[in-house]
Amino acid sequence: MGDNLIPNNANAFDEVISIIENARESAYRAVNRELINMYWDIGEYVSRRVSEGGWGKSVVKEFSDFIQNQYAGIRGFSTSNIWRMKQFYETYCENEKLATLLRELTWSHNLQILSCKTEEEREFYITLSIKNRYSFRELKRQMDSALFERTMLSEITNKLITDRSEGLTALRDSYVLEFLDLPTTHKEKDLRKAIVANLKNFILEFGKDFAFVGEEYRVQVGNRDFYIDLLFSNRELHCLVAIELKIGEFEPEHLGKMEFYLEALDRDIKKPSENPSVGLILCTKKDATVVEYALSRSLSPALIADYKLHLPDKKILENKLRELTELVEISNIEEE
Repeated sequence: MGDNLIPNNANAFDEVISIIENARESAYRAVNRELINMYWDIGEYVSRRVSEGGWGKSVVKEFSDFIQNQYAGIRGFSTSNIWRMKQFYETYCENEKLATLLRELTWSHNLQILSCKTEEEREFYITLSIKNRYSFRELKRQMDSALFERTMLSEITNKLITDRSEGLTALRDSYVLEFLDLPTTHKEKDLRKAIVANLKNFILEFGKDFAFVGEEYRVQVGNRDFYIDLLFSNRELHCLVAIELKIGEFEPEHLGKMEFYLEALDRDIKKPSENPSVGLILCTKKDATVVEYALSRSLSPALIADYKLHLPDKKILENKLRELTELVEISNIEEE
């Protein structure tokens, strides 16, 4: 009789399970926070000793050996890790905001983000990791794909092209889909099927607020059926997101088709409580001038983006971001 108790009453115990899971999560976060606090305090201590001129490489090595001998089996106090604690403290000690946020992340996350070149980039990945609860592997993938540079480039480019729809803020003008493992030559059907088969990684690239609605989603207009390649919803923006896949270069007529789909979604599919639908045309490549012309008179919230099947060259993106930022700064000065 006792053996059947849990299966028969499993739903009744959901609340208790939730209590247990929340307590475990809180305990883990508390332990992690104390660990980060300890590394911070040790980093501050070593930084002070080094700045006073009394500590160098040999003393830090001696300090590392002492800690590991004092606490047999303790991990995380190698000489190199102690130097990282010093760097960790010195990097954030004058930024109270980040010094508070970073305690929500694991030491592995923090070490990965510590490799960023600028404070802006570190803040970007810290905030994003906390918001999306990235695992270490997910964070590393986003950094390897130069998500910061791509996001900044997209924001500047979209600002130059259009200020029309807040819904477009969830989208970028370039995506990296290396996880699809597709050959350079492929069909739209292959691309769509590969995305559906790799939804977890696709949503990681697009953003965790996206939820999959359907593949070749049918909308009926008059007596005809039309099919949207991929349909998602975005929880934060509270709207539907239609994605059309194009394996060639963007053509202006692609936008007309997307506008048609958005109208159909808003009239017949969108719930009254949802915001207007937005569209993304994902193509192999695009000409910036053609895109600018196509969007200049369009009132529909649509964006044209390209995709790559390999990780980008971060150096190239960094240079492009710097050049575009300088261009915007010069433009702002001239307007004043």
